Amino acid sequence: MPLLTLDLSEPHQHLVRARLSFKPRTDCLRFSLPRWTPGSYLLREYVRHLEGLQVVQAARVLQPRRLGPSLWQLDGVGPEDLTIAYTLQATELTVRTCHLSGDHGFLALAAVLLLVDGERWSPHDLELRLPDGWEPFVPLPRNDRGHWCASDADQLIDTPVEAGPHPCHGFTVAGVPHRWVGWGGDLPALDQAWLSDVEKVCLACCRLMGEAAPAAPDYLFVLHLLDNGYGGLEHDRSTVLQYGRRALARPDGRRKLLQLVAHEYLHQWNVRRLRPAELTPIDYGTAAIVPTLWFAEGVTSYFDQFLPLLAGCSDETALLEDLGADLSRYRLNRGRRVQSLRSSSEEAWVKLYRADAYSPDNQVSYYLKGAVLALVLDLHLRRSGSCLARVLRRLWMMLGRCGRGYREADLLEAFTAEAADLAALLPRWLEGTTEAEEPDLDGYLASVGLQLLPELQDHPDLGITVDEASPGVIRVKGVVRGGAAEQAGLDVGDELLAVDGQRLRAVADLETIWNDPLRPAWNAAADEAGPPVAAIPALELLVCRDGLVRSCWLQPGPPAVKSWSLQADPSAEAAALAQRTAWFGVVP
Repeated sequence: MPLLTLDLSEPHQHLVRARLSFKPRTDCLRFSLPRWTPGSYLLREYVRHLEGLQVVQAARVLQPRRLGPSLWQLDGVGPEDLTIAYTLQATELTVRTCHLSGDHGFLALAAVLLLVDGERWSPHDLELRLPDGWEPFVPLPRNDRGHWCASDADQLIDTPVEAGPHPCHGFTVAGVPHRWVGWGGDLPALDQAWLSDVEKVCLACCRLMGEAAPAAPDYLFVLHLLDNGYGGLEHDRSTVLQYGRRALARPDGRRKLLQLVAHEYLHQWNVRRLRPAELTPIDYGTAAIVPTLWFAEGVTSYFDQFLPLLAGCSDETALLEDLGADLSRYRLNRGRRVQSLRSSSEEAWVKLYRADAYSPDNQVSYYLKGAVLALVLDLHLRRSGSCLARVLRRLWMMLGRCGRGYREADLLEAFTAEAADLAALLPRWLEGTTEAEEPDLDGYLASVGLQLLPELQDHPDLGITVDEASPGVIRVKGVVRGGAAEQAGLDVGDELLAVDGQRLRAVADLETIWNDPLRPAWNAAADEAGPPVAAIPALELLVCRDGLVRSCWLQPGPPAVKSWSLQADPSAEAAALAQRTAWFGVVP
């Protein structure tokens, strides 16, 4: 049985000293460090943090042969106990990496545990050595030696480790023990209703899945409250959340954090136990192409906005506000006309997690577009007396409970069992990028008495986004494909120096220029046929690129849509209002 010993006793060094001890089964063995962690689809190459690897057996130092960046082989191995010692740098504060500082330690064990061929399905033990005064928080059972016990390497990799002098709050959900641990702030102490609301959200997740209790035998929440930050990673018996204190202080901050809690908690069913076949079992050394990530993440993202409402911790107005914000982002996303939802899922490894300044023109998130499709599917199913929650429950009963991975064909079968016409519609929606191929979003919203209304910019459209790279330096952050700035020859990274001879020192200066009474006026009057028609003189821009100053002429376009607002349709009929009430109820 492999034993992983992790020494965090000198946290100021930001180094984790690891020892993996086991009895070899063969005289030639290979071992590797995972390249990614489940739930975060990017090859992160954790080996970049590893140093000082040494193998010792019976007082002999063995020399492993490197077969790849994260793969080693040992020859001439004897039968005696063998120890692999190595050190890991822990300076990256995310939910999928390791961070060790003077007041806490967090370990994502995919970045820590060496996988030994032939030992993956063996039980693994974990031992921690901590500074005085620190407490460990590990979602695994503990034996009489003080070790945490995992059934195999997969379960150990799925186990986040948090440690420090943190407060820990216990509560139960349907009789199942839960713990809440925080670093960076003790939220339950600051918000007396917090744990009660978390419990309600957890129960709402159970209700959504048609279950009386959680899927896990116990559960650990770890929250890192940061100055700024957002994220979460799901595990079978736990989740690690990161959230910004500034965000929490906003009027919608608490609700957004509850949605994050709901999202990761729901993942204990949808993703962790009801999982894509391509992730059963997981290959930690390669990128698995998963065409159904839209279901794993998009459906979960859709429901995470409803779950606080279902729990009684939010209201319908807030739901429409949050849903409207997502629909606005979707409508404004240009990449959805280039990348299909299936492609977005398949290309997660190389696009979503590697986005750049040009990504808005060529990709769309499977979280976002998947959530919009989930909305459409829910409303479509409700036309025939079903709903998305019923499909999710069907898949859970058929596949999730027995641990059988699903493929796209299984999803299609589950959906068509509730609405036969989805056999033709769903594949088209997954592959489509044109307006004709996408679902009629406005029509589906109208079926519940809602409408999306556009709001235009109050100035001509330049086809760029800009930011202040430093005080007094205005740089082009993004260029719209086919837009006015691209046609003028502007590029990402250009520094804007002046417009029509007027110096730019702040982004707000652009507004000043539009409102300059000495500038030729532009016609913002709207006619009945559509949006405002602008008659705008071309602008002379002075820009700096690669240290060279140049000028160009830019012909602005009419004001573009800057956002969409989800509103109740005052002319909606009674049937649509009744359908909306049922939709707000979420579950059948």
